[in-house]
This record gives sequence, structure tokens and C-alpha cells, in this order.
Amino acid sequence: MGYRTLKNCVDDLAKQGHLVRVEDEIDADLEAAEIQRRVYRSNGPAIYFANVRGCQFPMVSNLFGTIERARFIFRDSIENVKSAIQLRVDPAEAMRKPFQHWRAPLVALQMRPKLVRSGSVLQTQTTISKLPQLKCWPDDGGAFITLPQVYSEDVSSPGINKSNLGMYRVQLSGNDYVPDQQIGLHYQIHRGIGVHHRAAIDAGKPFRVSIFVGGNPAMTVAAVMPLPEGMTELGFAGALAGHRIPMIRPGSTTQSSIYADADFCITGTVDPDIQKREGPFGDHLGYYSLAHKFPVLNVDGVFHRDGAIWPFTVVGRPPQEDTVFGELIHELTGPVIPTVLPGVRAVNAVDAAGVHPLLLAIGSERYVPYQPTTQPQEILTQANAILGQGQMSLAKYLWIIDEGSVKNPNINDIETFLVRVLERVDWTRDLHFQTRTTIDTLDYSGGGFNEGSKVVVAAAGPPRRELPTEFKDNKNWAERYGNPAVCLPGVLAIQGPSWESNPISVRNFASQFSSDDSINRFPLIVVVDDPKFCAKNLNNFLWAVFTRSNPATDIYGIESSIVNKHWGSRGSLVIDARIKAHHAPPLIEDPEVNKKIDALATRGGPLAEFL
Repeated sequence: MGYRTLKNCVDDLAKQGHLVRVEDEIDADLEAAEIQRRVYRSNGPAIYFANVRGCQFPMVSNLFGTIERARFIFRDSIENVKSAIQLRVDPAEAMRKPFQHWRAPLVALQMRPKLVRSGSVLQTQTTISKLPQLKCWPDDGGAFITLPQVYSEDVSSPGINKSNLGMYRVQLSGNDYVPDQQIGLHYQIHRGIGVHHRAAIDAGKPFRVSIFVGGNPAMTVAAVMPLPEGMTELGFAGALAGHRIPMIRPGSTTQSSIYADADFCITGTVDPDIQKREGPFGDHLGYYSLAHKFPVLNVDGVFHRDGAIWPFTVVGRPPQEDTVFGELIHELTGPVIPTVLPGVRAVNAVDAAGVHPLLLAIGSERYVPYQPTTQPQEILTQANAILGQGQMSLAKYLWIIDEGSVKNPNINDIETFLVRVLERVDWTRDLHFQTRTTIDTLDYSGGGFNEGSKVVVAAAGPPRRELPTEFKDNKNWAERYGNPAVCLPGVLAIQGPSWESNPISVRNFASQFSSDDSINRFPLIVVVDDPKFCAKNLNNFLWAVFTRSNPATDIYGIESSIVNKHWGSRGSLVIDARIKAHHAPPLIEDPEVNKKIDALATRGGPLAEFL
């Protein structure tokens, strides 16, 4: 059941019409990434690059380009995995629904990694410089692995049971890395490998890391999964793969633990006290993450199996292929959220906003069941629980609504969800800030690296207002402000002066109004550089507003005040979502590379209709 190797998967996808083979010579430097982006946008197939310029290894991308293809890849095991996650969170479920979970003993066996002495990944040794040197964006600092499976163990308690498998980006070349001897490891806060790094610091010695590329696609998914307490990534991968994951333990053939069925493996050690400059890298927020010091892997082995295939993806302004990872994760874990977070019915990390900048949640008001709900109460407790949960703790904006106040709320209908909140929210009461806290490492809207703020926007009770869909007040509010555009009901975008010319102008803009002015018909006003772009579609609004603002410094209000240390606003909320000097630059494609891919499309071939 399931695939044993990446080649098995590639062959099956090709046979079933889910993959096309490209024989043209393609450069891993920018060209492959541009093809991937176009094919993904066209809802196209997986792509096998048979002829990579200057490299002996073929590459494959867009394996997870559609949720339908992801389900197809794991068609034999996905229901078993859902069952395993549910039983891990709530073991009594097996007693309540024994027929639904009858395969649980077999899945439990598959979740136990299998210890082996050797494997096909050790068939051949090579060097870092001979691997595919994938570069996705023009200003990337070098070549990167974009689908790595980074494996580490605790130096104080080594072994598979306390291992971590994560997807942390890996820089293969560039900057100050010694060629073929050093590569960069970028891992962010709240990541499992960070625990192992801390243990190595405490022990005063380096720790070993293995980087796997390829193998069963289940290992790739396992590396990005937020798993329930007590479920390991290798165990999850075994359930999703449909067989025990074979792991080569340290011995005569290797000093490291290695996934035996991987296509490639890089082994080495991390000195916990040494960092080097890593980046820039075009990242999933749609901007470059800038160069910073991160850990270095001192490479002592590079291996690959015969016939190895190099899988890759491309990240950038969403949606990209990693959007499907989010969909698959939600499909697998969404049903157990109420068990992990009592009272929370659903959570949506909004992909179009870059995932961490914006969370939506549906909660439930149960504090006073015999009285009608008129304001947020218990959902504030639930919001705090969400912000204390793993990667969700990095969110900047959390919008939460009471399920009883709205008929059939849909967490995936983002526009309607935001509208329902704006109909009900009371800005004097329903904003709750956390200042000087951590945000996503890749988010540069805050005041420093990993530094920023959060705000909870809570809504409960009946609607307070009707939301306008047109703006008719054309008076000149302030010098250099204008070009209003309605983004969605109740949300007005206004063009402001450039941030560099007047950083505090939005505060002054908000202060010129009273809560009686007609502009307050719009409960949310966003000041942006380009209102037309912001109002063009929902994705533009979500991306521009929530990636370019830091709640504590960029939220203002009409007739704002502080009452008992609580900030609120009698009139409209105003968000400064202009591009600021400390923001990272947005991602822009290389025009010369675009011309090459245009020419490739013109020549025809299997990808022509998708390019």
C-alpha cells in the first residue's frame, strides 16, 4: 500500500495523466521556478524536468499542485491517518465508534519506524555542488532546497523517539559558506529543531542533522504537519505512507540516522554557537526574507540512490503550491480542533494573507446560556487559547466570531466572515492587543526581527450596523489623501502619501474626523499606496493590508481613547497599510527569464497550454 519511492509516485502520476515530462533543457537558476509558478496558476499537472542544465539529476515539481492530486497520492491511507489523529487526541473514540476505527491496530504498527542497517540512499556519494542548484527569485542569496526534510535528535537523549522532522529551508550556496563543506539552516522560533539546538548548547557540543530530499511523499507532508502531542513525524509519515518508515541507525556505514528510502541525504553537524549570514530568500509572504545569521551545517556526507529525482517547490506571494499543504493539513486535523481547543469550532490561517498574519476563528459563547449573547465573553478566552497553540501563536490578527450569533458561519468564506464581524464589532470594546511580542520570523512589519504585536477582533451578538457598498463622499479630507475605493462591504481603501514622506500622517488623518462624520459608515478604513489594487479582488486586499501592518503601531481610530488601559475607538478603525521603509521588498520576476519561458510555450510541447 502506498509508494516505496519517489520514482514509484512519479511513474504512477504519469500513468494516470497527472504528470508531464519536459525534455527541453531547463536551467535550475530561475527558469524551473518560473515554469512551476505558471503551471501551478494554470491548475496544471506535476512537472518532470528530464534535462536540467549542468546537472545529472532530473527534477520534479508541482506534485502537490492541486488538492485533488494530493488526495490521489495518498488515496490508500488518508482515511487511516484521519482516524489515527482522532484516536491520538481522543482515545475513547475507538470505544464509541469501533467499526470506524477497526484498522487502528494496523495503522499503529505502520507508525513504528523500522530500524535497518543500510538502504538505497547510500548507494552513491556526491558533493553539494553537484546537486540541483535551484534558485527561485532574482535576488535570492544562492541556491536552496525548498522541500527538505530536516531530521535531528536530542544530544542528551538520542534516538528516534525524541527525534524531530521539520521543513526548514536549506541554503546550498552563496554568502560565506565554504563550498561543498557548509550549508545554511534557517529555522524559526517555535520549531522542534530549536529544542535540540538548545539541548546542544546546554551540553556544550554539536548535534547531528540529516537532510532528506525525496523518498515517499508522506515524509514531505510529515515535515510540515502540526501534530498532536505524542505523535512523532516519523510515525505520522508511516501512517500516511502505508508502511513503516525505514531508518538507518548510526553504525559502521554512517554516523547519522538516515531515511533509507530517500532520494538524497546530506549529513553533518551543527555547532550550536556558530551562525553565518543566510538569505535573502523569496518567501511565502510574497516578499524577500532578508539576510540574517542562522545556524550552519558542517557537511560530512552527501548521498543519493541510483536514479534519484530531486523534488522542489516554489514559494512566493500566495497562492502557491504550499497553499495545498495548508488545505491538506486542515483536512486531516480540522475535525479534531474542538477537542484540542474546547469551544473553538474552526480555525483558518488565511493563505492569501501569508498564513500567520491573519487567523479567522469560530468560537462559542456558553458562559450564560439562559441569556441572549450581546457581547464577546468566552470567545476571548478561546482566542487566548488559539494564540497559545504552536504556530498559531505567531499570528498578528485574529478575528473570532461567536457561532451562535451568525447562521451557519463558514470559516472558508473569508469575505462573508469578515463582513459578519464588521456588522457586529464594537471598536470601543472588541479590540484586544498584545504588544511587544513575537511574530513570524519572515514578517518585517514589526519593529525588529521576530518582534511585533497582535490584536484580537472579537464579535458576538446581533448586527449593530448595515455595511455600505458604495462611497459617495468626494470631499477632500486631507492633503495628498484620496482615490477612495470600496474593497468589500464596510471596508474603504484610501490612498495616502508615501510612508517615507510622512510616517505619522495616518494618525493625523484619523484625528481630523469625529464619530458623527459620514465616513464612519465604513467601520474599517485602510490607508494604502494603491487603493485600486487593494479593491481589485479579495486576495489583493488580504495580502496588502495584513502583511504591511503591525497592529500596535499601525492601527488608529476616529475618536480613539484609552479607558482603564483599554484602547478603543468610537468611530471607524483606521489601519496604516502603506509600504514602509523597514519592510522587505516584494518579489518581482526576472523579465529575461519570462521571455525564455514565453518562447518555450510558443514552441509547443506538453506544457504549452499551461505556460
